[in-house]
Order: sequence, then structure tokens, then C-alpha cells
Amino acid sequence: RGDPDAVRRRTEKVEHLTNLQTNEHIGKLAQIYFRELGIPAKARTDAGHLATAVWYRLDYLLTWNCTHMANAFVQKKLRTLNESLKLKTPIICTPEEFMEV
Repeated sequence: RGDPDAVRRRTEKVEHLTNLQTNEHIGKLAQIYFRELGIPAKARTDAGHLATAVWYRLDYLLTWNCTHMANAFVQKKLRTLNESLKLKTPIICTPEEFMEV
């Protein structure tokens, strides 16, 4: 969306990246996250993004969503939940924060 030239430039930057496929396990994990993290219905896809990052054991999940994902309180709940499920939690941060890493 937005400026067509900016969209083109963004697309060129990411077109070489691998698309991660969803599966039944990711769907079930997303349902758990949706329920346990208190993600509102309008942001249900955030649970899927979190579940995909966790399932693929990604080191980082970049987002500009500081309400439901790059949020210290949500991340603490996610880490605690993932520890109980014996799952690794990625570092969730904004792209700007990531560039400082």
C-alpha cells in the first residue's frame, strides 16, 4: 500500500527472502497464543506471526507492532508460556532496534 515507488523499493528488498509455510502445528500454536496472550480479535494474525517465528525457531521477529508484539509485557507473557511449552522465543523488536544490534 501507499506510494507505488516506495512499494516497489520495499518489494525489491525482500523478494529474495524465503517464504515460511504454515502448517497444522503453527495453527494450533497460534490459537494458544491468541487465547493466552490476550490478543484482540482485530489483531488475530499477530498470533500467527508469533507462532510462525517460534515454530521455525527464528532468532528475531521484526515488527512495527508495538501494541501486540514488540511490547515488553506481551513478550514476558510469551517467554513464560513458551518456557512451559519447551519452545524457544525469538527476540521481538522493531526494524530500527534490529539495526542497532
